[in-house]
Amino acid sequence: MEHQGEKAMFVRTYLRASTSEQDASRARDALEQFAADHGQHIACEYLENESGAKADRPELLRLLKDAKKGDVLLIESIDRLSRLPADDWQKLKAAIDSKGLRIVALDLPTSHQGIADTKGDEFTGRMLAAINSMLVDMMAAIARKDYEQRRERQAQGIKKAKEEGRYKGRPVDEDLHKRVRELLTAGLGVRATARHAGCSTTTVLKIRDALPA
Repeated sequence: MEHQGEKAMFVRTYLRASTSEQDASRARDALEQFAADHGQHIACEYLENESGAKADRPELLRLLKDAKKGDVLLIESIDRLSRLPADDWQKLKAAIDSKGLRIVALDLPTSHQGIADTKGDEFTGRMLAAINSMLVDMMAAIARKDYEQRRERQAQGIKKAKEEGRYKGRPVDEDLHKRVRELLTAGLGVRATARHAGCSTTTVLKIRDALPA
């Protein structure tokens, strides 16, 4: 698909739905509405079922490979893009910057200029871009801190449950396992199965490896 002119931007959306297809649908609707409100349409969508704390997410890497200078990377929030440690986030941000991608997040109003008409006062545009870059960094740091705190609370809860003899481990989602087995048996690959089942590729691999030879 060819790039459009200045007014019609090439918008790529990145959706990271770590729990269910319903989450992805809700986010997709919000992103499509936002693009429409700004006179744009979404050209490409990348849906991931992976943790934001992982750097090697296949769909994110594919997006970066496909991207061209001036494209818009549209996301629901910064934590959908990253819950990475500081060093990994800086590497990801550098990769995004090197491709000339403009990050636009629904929950970050200063970023919305990235999907608007870029003509106008150059100084004001550069100032807004600098402020937005700083805020993106800040929100990525907050997202990482939130991730670490939740992990710490989970670990404390598990430790307490073990001490009290209440911990039974994470229950197996039998419906999910059945769905994954059916998709694999039907001949779908790991990534396609994960996408259709609404789970991570890691989960698919674990279920696949447990299948009888």
